[in-house]
Amino acid sequence: MLNPPLLDGLEASIVQTARLRTHIITRGPADGEPIIFVHGNLSAARFWEETMLALPSRYRAIAIDMRGYGRSEAAPVDATRGMRDFSDDLFALVEALELDRPHLVGWSLGGCVVLQYAIDHPDRVASLTLSATGSPYGFGGTRDLEGTPTTPDYAGSGGGVANPELARRVAAGDRSDENPFSPRNVMNAMYFKPPFRSPREDVFVDEILTTVHDEQNWPGDAVPVSNWPGVAPGVRGVNNALSPKYCNLSAFAELTRPVPVLWIRGDSDLIVSDSSMSDIGTLGGLGLVPGWPGADAFPSQPMVSQTRAVLDRYVTNGGRYQEVVLAECGHSPHIEQPEAFREAFFTFLEQV
Repeated sequence: MLNPPLLDGLEASIVQTARLRTHIITRGPADGEPIIFVHGNLSAARFWEETMLALPSRYRAIAIDMRGYGRSEAAPVDATRGMRDFSDDLFALVEALELDRPHLVGWSLGGCVVLQYAIDHPDRVASLTLSATGSPYGFGGTRDLEGTPTTPDYAGSGGGVANPELARRVAAGDRSDENPFSPRNVMNAMYFKPPFRSPREDVFVDEILTTVHDEQNWPGDAVPVSNWPGVAPGVRGVNNALSPKYCNLSAFAELTRPVPVLWIRGDSDLIVSDSSMSDIGTLGGLGLVPGWPGADAFPSQPMVSQTRAVLDRYVTNGGRYQEVVLAECGHSPHIEQPEAFREAFFTFLEQV
């Protein structure tokens, strides 16, 4: 039993797939048109509850907890596979539920997961909605629109650049607001554009704290290197899976069976941005990480521009996408501006 309970109209269950035990939240008729919602890093399926309830009744909404998050099995993440542990888990769930071509909605990390799914199974997806999606070239350590690594060892990306105080407080189950790096304060400062505060803040904090904190899951391991900032990706855990050393989703632009794409984002996103406040190049330029070698040697990763460049190539090759930018919105459009998010999302679904 979830505490507090799910919003009325939603149900929770565990599905044993061919890969792992997956916790899902569902709403709608069993024979409805399926939509699967995939959450971001340091979050879980419950972040989607209100969006699911707002869907027209003909849809079957399914929100998943990825491995190591929420109430799904805490299976280890092989970072050398990039997003494929997560996307293979998703495909195993699709198979277990006997779905055909679901619509996929991915937020942040979840956007990278559904892009990988579409690359691997383009004939098994009806549409993609990318909400504040991560870059096709992962997170950290690249310098241009082609995803060129800033250094050959991909320094400045992976598990070693996670904020250690945030990691400590996640591991300790900290629900307080006493420190800038408590999960609650990080969520309110980074997931949302202040002064927005969700009335479901306590639920969201509890869900962040379900994240399995170790080298196999979040944030992962790291290796010391001589290049600034002194750490490079290891081979285990989600943040390493997001490193451009292992995560490259640019092949999406070459799909021979195009999938309709909605890309929706906030104009004030501090996490996924061309000057992300979670990117080591940005933080170095602000003097927050000592020893920064300068913008020529280690610029901010142009995350949004990288996504647009890949999607533009996708259009050139026969695909189509729509970009919707919400003003005064941060990293969580579906929570911060639910009406605008739903208008764009529901209109897109009608057009697919």
